[in-house]
Amino acid sequence: MYAIVKTGGKQYRVAADDIIEVEKLDVEPDSTVELEVVFIADGSKIIIDADELQYAKVSATVIEQFKGEKQIIFKFKKRKGYKRLRGHRQNLTKLKIDTIKLGEKPKAAKKTAEKKSVDEAEAVEPAEKKPAKKPAARKPAAKKEAPAEAEAVVEAAEEKKPARKPAAKKPVVKDEAAAEAEAPAEEKPKRTRAPKKTEEDKKEE
Repeated sequence: MYAIVKTGGKQYRVAADDIIEVEKLDVEPDSTVELEVVFIADGSKIIIDADELQYAKVSATVIEQFKGEKQIIFKFKKRKGYKRLRGHRQNLTKLKIDTIKLGEKPKAAKKTAEKKSVDEAEAVEPAEKKPAKKPAARKPAAKKEAPAEAEAVVEAAEEKKPARKPAAKKPVVKDEAAAEAEAPAEEKPKRTRAPKKTEEDKKEE
């Protein structure tokens, strides 16, 4: 059986009695911690369901708090005369895996409250049923007036109204151009040509 646990933003494959180095945990040596489980494999059985994994437990014992190996950080820019050398040692925690357990869902508690309510309901006698109220009788609708009476009332109202006078017609103003076009054209006197003078007339002159 093995499991995959998550701590410090990383995942580790662990089995019983394994020793792993993880990111620093704020715990003292020789204390016990429980790790978050994301996967369990038990032979042919594989569990990845979050509902089942919430009952699984992976317990480990803290062996020591220590610093990891030195990491060298070197920065260099050519033709600039720039060189920087730095070192870093990460704080780590060494753990020993003790057990990997598959948890079981807790049994559902008996619903005693429901039983009590059922017993009380049986003890109490059913309340007497009240007689149902009869629906109120509808009032008969008012009868409509006879059509003859209605016509008489309408005629009387029309007689009272004064007759409307016909609206006076406004004189139609015609345009001057239209008036000139409609007026009969005056007959112009025809021009007559004088008779041609003969030779005798010329001699007399």
